[in-house]
Amino acid sequence: MLNISRPTIRGDLSLLVMTDYLAAKPKVGYFLGQKSEQPTMDSAELRGIRVGEVQGLPIVVDIKTTVQDAVVTLFLENVGSLIVTTEQGMLAGVISRKDLLKVTLGNPQAGAMPVSMAMTRQANVITVTPEDSVLDAARKMIHYHIDSLPVVQEKNMLADGHLEVVGRITKTTIIKVLLDKLDQ
Repeated sequence: MLNISRPTIRGDLSLLVMTDYLAAKPKVGYFLGQKSEQPTMDSAELRGIRVGEVQGLPIVVDIKTTVQDAVVTLFLENVGSLIVTTEQGMLAGVISRKDLLKVTLGNPQAGAMPVSMAMTRQANVITVTPEDSVLDAARKMIHYHIDSLPVVQEKNMLADGHLEVVGRITKTTIIKVLLDKLDQ
């Protein structure tokens, strides 16, 4: 079918046999090897995994927390961002390393400032719910160039909908999920 001779592709075939993508038997010929028969991970599997199944504990600070305390919390918890909540535990915003660096550089009084002055406000925070798929969370992280997302549930207080923080999901969490699926 390809109009080439066996000696022309013999080197390529032997390489595929050595890497176990093809197998060969004398007087039989070539057939699929072990590696080519392994099932591949299906994207439907990833769509089936919900954020609520893999989310971590949220690392939160109160809206009245000082920038200095937020920096200490950031380093003690070894995270890239903190979720800022109201006294009732509702999402108020997110503060990242970058936000803290911007506010503290060249500002000796920044340590006493509340995080509410430097955080990204709730209206601009990208979130996911426990029912969202891990694949959707990964897409949001890539699209918005962020490393973690707050996991929230809508909590109806009076007529205004508030977002209750129930967890967080990070790029590291998603990579662990992918590696676990690949190892299965």
